[in-house]
Amino acid sequence: MPRSYSDKFLRELDKQETDSLGVALARVCVKANLPATYAAVALETSATTVYSWFRGQGIREKKRKTVEVFIELVEADLKVGRLPARNMPDSKAYIEEMVGIKI
Repeated sequence: MPRSYSDKFLRELDKQETDSLGVALARVCVKANLPATYAAVALETSATTVYSWFRGQGIREKKRKTVEVFIELVEADLKVGRLPARNMPDSKAYIEEMVGIKI
């Protein structure tokens, strides 16, 4: 079951000085109110992997483009007001529509 980001995680994210793709992913997911569990579905990976990316661990070359496109799509939806999601059911519905499958 997805959950909100912890205060500890949000504080750590604010302190991150790296401009890694994973940290950019974390920031956009937090801003859009999309849990790592749902982002993992869209990125076809595990939530554990997504959390490691959030903390600055490298993203393999074969996944980089997928992550970049995901970030672009979420940022575009933030810009037009479709995001941030108001709650977890809205987050789930957003990702389901994005990937075209029921989660």
